[in-house]
Amino acid sequence: MAEDMYDEFGNYIGPALEDSEEEEEEHQVQHGFGGSEGADDEDGAPGPGDAMQEDDDEGGPGMAVVLHEDKKYYPSAEEIYGAEVETLVMEEDAQPLEVPIVAPVKVKKFETLEAEPLRTHYSNEFLATLMANPELVRNVAVVGHLHHGKTTIMDMFVEQTHELRKMTAAQQAAGKQLRFTDTRLDEQARAMSIKMMPMSLVMESHSGKSFLLNLLDCPGHVNFNDEVTAAMRLADGVMLVVDAAEGIMVVTERAVRQALQEGLSITLMISKVDRLITELKLPPADAYHKLRHTIEEVNNLIAACCGGEVPPEQLLDPVRGNVTFSAAQSGWSFSLQSFARLYAEIYGAGFDPREFAKRLWGDLYFVPEDRVFRRTPPRAGVERSFVQFVLEPLYKMYSAVIGEHPKTVEGLLAGLGVYLRTATYNLDTKPLLKEVCSSVLGSCAGVVDMLVAHVPPSRKASADKVAAHYSGPSDAPAVSFMSACNPRGPLVVAVAKLFPRQDCSRFDALGRVMSGTLRPGDTVKVLGEAYTPEDEEDSAVATVGSVWVYQARYRVPVARATAGNLVLIEGVDATITRTATLVSDAYDEPVHIFRPLRFQTRSTVKIAAEPLNPSELPKMVEGLRKVSKSYPLCSTRVEESGEHTIFGTGEMYLDCLMKDLRELYAEVEVKVADPVVAFCETVVESSSLKCFAETPNKRNKITMIAEPLDKGLAEDIEAGNVRLDMGRKQLTEWFQSRYEWDLLAVRGLWAFGPELQGPNVLLDDSLAAETNKGLLNAVRDSVIQGFQWGAREGPLCDEPIRNVKFKILDAAIAPEPIHRGGGQIIPTARRVCYSAFLMATPRLMEPVYYVEIQTPADCIAAIYNVLAKRRGHVTADVPKPGTPIFIVKAYLPVVESFGFETDLRYHTQGQAFCQSVFDHWQVVPGDPLDKSIVLRPLEPAPVQALAREFMVKTRRRKGMSDDVSINKFFDDPMLLELAKQDADLAMIF
Repeated sequence: MAEDMYDEFGNYIGPALEDSEEEEEEHQVQHGFGGSEGADDEDGAPGPGDAMQEDDDEGGPGMAVVLHEDKKYYPSAEEIYGAEVETLVMEEDAQPLEVPIVAPVKVKKFETLEAEPLRTHYSNEFLATLMANPELVRNVAVVGHLHHGKTTIMDMFVEQTHELRKMTAAQQAAGKQLRFTDTRLDEQARAMSIKMMPMSLVMESHSGKSFLLNLLDCPGHVNFNDEVTAAMRLADGVMLVVDAAEGIMVVTERAVRQALQEGLSITLMISKVDRLITELKLPPADAYHKLRHTIEEVNNLIAACCGGEVPPEQLLDPVRGNVTFSAAQSGWSFSLQSFARLYAEIYGAGFDPREFAKRLWGDLYFVPEDRVFRRTPPRAGVERSFVQFVLEPLYKMYSAVIGEHPKTVEGLLAGLGVYLRTATYNLDTKPLLKEVCSSVLGSCAGVVDMLVAHVPPSRKASADKVAAHYSGPSDAPAVSFMSACNPRGPLVVAVAKLFPRQDCSRFDALGRVMSGTLRPGDTVKVLGEAYTPEDEEDSAVATVGSVWVYQARYRVPVARATAGNLVLIEGVDATITRTATLVSDAYDEPVHIFRPLRFQTRSTVKIAAEPLNPSELPKMVEGLRKVSKSYPLCSTRVEESGEHTIFGTGEMYLDCLMKDLRELYAEVEVKVADPVVAFCETVVESSSLKCFAETPNKRNKITMIAEPLDKGLAEDIEAGNVRLDMGRKQLTEWFQSRYEWDLLAVRGLWAFGPELQGPNVLLDDSLAAETNKGLLNAVRDSVIQGFQWGAREGPLCDEPIRNVKFKILDAAIAPEPIHRGGGQIIPTARRVCYSAFLMATPRLMEPVYYVEIQTPADCIAAIYNVLAKRRGHVTADVPKPGTPIFIVKAYLPVVESFGFETDLRYHTQGQAFCQSVFDHWQVVPGDPLDKSIVLRPLEPAPVQALAREFMVKTRRRKGMSDDVSINKFFDDPMLLELAKQDADLAMIF
C-alpha cells in the first residue's frame, strides 16, 4: 500500500527509485552543463555540456575532482549580459535608519564657553602686534592657597579689559561672582579651581604703555599641585596671592619652594584686605602690623628655602614695588607707588610720587608742622605714614559706604573728584562699595607696574628656562636660538599641558614657543618624554591645525606665534602623554627634549575600577588613556588579577577624575572599589648572609647583599640633587661631602632604580682579584635591568622597593657571549636582588600626609581625639596672629585618612577645615613575614600586626597567595646554604 512506503513524518521508506529526468537536469545544471539550450541549438554547435563530455572522455574514465571553492553554481553576470555591459554588485545596507551615515560631532556640556569672542578695550590686531615683541610679554603664574582670591583677582583684570554683561540685581544681591577662569561646571559648583587656566590680557602701566600679560590661574587645592607644576614650567615669574587674614598656609609654602626651585621671580599680592576692616574689625594700626607680619612671614619662608638668607633680588618689600594690596571683590588694588600717584593726581601737590611712596611704609611718621617724615613719632598718638595716608582713608571710605547716608557718600566722593550717577547710590552695599572703591582707586596699573618691573620679559627669561630644563648639550646650535628667543631660528615649542576639546575626543596642547615662529599648517616632529637622538621611537610627525591665544572662555585665532609666547596648538596631541617638545620637521640638526615635569607631591591613593557592563571594558581603557592626559599626576596600572588601578594624590583628585572618566572620556558606568594606598618595601638591616643565584644554564653566578640606604639619600635622588650624568668628578665630590662615601664606592655606582631617579642604588662592590671585571662589565646592562625590574616590583607584595642599597660582591660570568645573554642574566639578577632583600629584615613602608587644620580654639581637643584614633600625631598648634584661628599641624598615615575630613567636621560642628598633602614615607609597625600573627576578619589588627595585615590584604587583592614563597626567589644551592646556617645556629644555641 502507498501508506506503507512513508513513515509517520512523511519520509519515503519504500524501494529505491530510478533517477528521474528532472534530477538528471538538476545534476547537470549544478555541474555547469549547458542543459536544454545546447540541445535545442539550431546550428548544431556543441554546447558547454558537450565540451565537458569531450574533456571527460579525453581525461580518462574517472570524473575530475572539483574543489568546493571552484564549484560554480550560477552563471556570472558577464555570461548573462555579455562582456560589453558593466555590472555593479551592491551589498545590502545593514545600518539602521535611525543611525545617521555621518555621525554629528558630540558637544559635551562640561564647561561654560562664550559663543563668540568678547569685546575688549583693545583689538586682536594690537594683541598680535604685542606678541611679536617678546620684550613686552610677561608670563606669570598666579598661585596661592585655596580660597585666597586668585580667581577673583583674575575677574578684576577681566572686568577692566573686557566689556562684560552686567549682572542682574538679584545676582548682585546674592553676591554671585563672575569666576571667569573657572570654566568647568564642576569648578563653579564647588567654588574652587580644578584646572590651570591661561588668559592673555593686554593691560596698561601707569605711563600708558601696553604690555601682554599671559596669566596662568592655578588651583589652590593641594591635591592639584600638578597643575601648578605645569604652569610654572611655562611661566617666568609667579604672583603669590596671600589672604591678609589667614596669612601663609601649606599651599603657599609649597608654591614658594617650587618657584625658587624653578628659578622664578616672586611677587606678592596681599588679597582680601577688606577682611581686616569688615570681618576682623581691626583698628588701622593693628591692620598695618597684620600686613607687615604677613610680608615678614613670606620673607622668612623664602629665607628658609634659600639656606637662611633671602637673596636681595627675592626680598619682598612694598617700597621696592614687588608687593601690592588688593580687595578684588570690592574691585580695587594698589601698590605704594600707585597710591602715591593717586595723591598727586587728587591734590595736585608738587612732589615726586616715587619719593613719597618710599616714605609710605615702615616706621616713618609725618610731622605736619615741618612737613617732613621722621623715624620717631613726634608725639604720642601719631600713626605711621602707611596708617595715616593709606589705611585711614580706606577705613573712612568703607565706614561711609556701609554706615552713612548716600548723600554723605556723595559728598565724600565729590571731595575726591569722583562723581557717580544718582541711581548708583541706591544699590545694595556690596555693589555700591565696589563702584565707589573702583572709581576712587582706579585701574590695576599698580599690579601691572609690579609685574613689568619684577618679572623678566620673555626674551630675557628664555635663557634661564633653557638652562634649567633643556636636556641637551648647552653648545648645541638650537640652544643659542632658544636662549636668544630668536623668532627667525628653528621652530622649537615646549608643551606642558593638554586641554580637551568640546567633544573630549582630542586635546589641544598649551606650549611655549622657545624659538622660531609657529604657523597653522606647519609640519612638526612631536618628541615625547622618552625621546633621545639615539632612540627616536617616541616621536611622530604631525601637522599643526589652528593656533590660538587662550582666553579661558574663548579663543583668539592667530596667524603666527613668535618666540616667547604661550599658545594653544591643535592637531599634535596624538602621541603626547603629559609633556612634549615640538621641532620643525625641516630642521636636521639633532634636538633633545625639555625634561619632563618634576612634581612636588606623589600619587599615593589608588582605586580599582571596572565597567558595570564588562563588554564596555575597551571604552573604559580608552577613557583612562585620555584621563591620564588631562590629569598629569594620574597613573594607571593593570594588576596580575586583571583589575585596573588608578593612582591619584587624594580623595578630591580622584573624585574629579572619576567624574570626568564617567561623563566625558569613557561615557560608561564604572564601578569603583574602596580606596587603598600604595606601599613601598624596604629593609632595616644588612643581609644576614651573602645571597647568590645561578642562571638556568648554570654558567653564571651573581652574589649580592642588601642594606639600608644612607638617610636622606633617597630624597636627594628623587629631587634631582644628584644624577648619574653629572660627571665622575662632580659625582665623587657630592657623595664624599654629603654622605662620606669613599672613592671606590662612588666608582662602583652603577644605577639608580627603579627609574632613572629612583630611590634605590646598585653598587659594584666586587674585588678585581676575585672577579673578572671585564666579563662583569659585559653583562652590566643586563644586571641593571634585572635590578630595576626587581626594584619596581618587590617580593613582599609587588610594590616598589625604596631606600635599599644593593651591592654586587662577586660574579662568575661565562666567557662565551652565547651563555651570558639577557635572557639568562636579567631574571637571575632580579632573583638575587629579591633573595638579598628578604635576608635583610624586610619591612613595609606607608605614605604619610602632612595635615594642616584651621580651627577655632575650642575645637583643638576634639581634633586631638580624632587624630589619635587614626594613628596621627600633632606636631604643632599655633595661633594665627590677629585672628581667632588656630593652625594645627599634624602627620597622618594616608591609609587612615579616608573619611578623615568628614569625621573632623562632624566632631567640630563644621568649624575645622583641613588640607592634606603627601609628606614622607614611614615604616609600618610589625614584621610582614611573621606567620604567627593571626588576622581575624572584621576585627582591627593590633599595631604590631599592621605590616602583616597590609601585606596579606594587598597580596589577596592582587590575586597572589597570602605568603611569600621562598622557593620562588631562592635557588636550591641557596636553600641548602640556608639550611646549613640554621643547623649551625641550632648547634651553637
